Amino acid sequence: MPKIIINEKYCKGCEICVEICPKHVFEMSKELSERGYHIPKPIRQKECIVCHQCELYCPDQAIVVLEDDIHEHGK
Repeated sequence: MPKIIINEKYCKGCEICVEICPKHVFEMSKELSERGYHIPKPIRQKECIVCHQCELYCPDQAIVVLEDDIHEHGK
């Protein structure tokens, strides 16, 4: 399963990742971050197809998508 990391220090809650994801992996959190923003949470991480659209479109470069071990090691 891919791992999706959201850096809360950079995310401003713009929701671009929520809108751009073709698999609807993200949902906005109801809680506020330390900076006072609602940030996205990868609630359907298993559905991620590792297209990296969320990373590419994030204006704050707050998202990193890591492929699972099977893809990383070519097994």
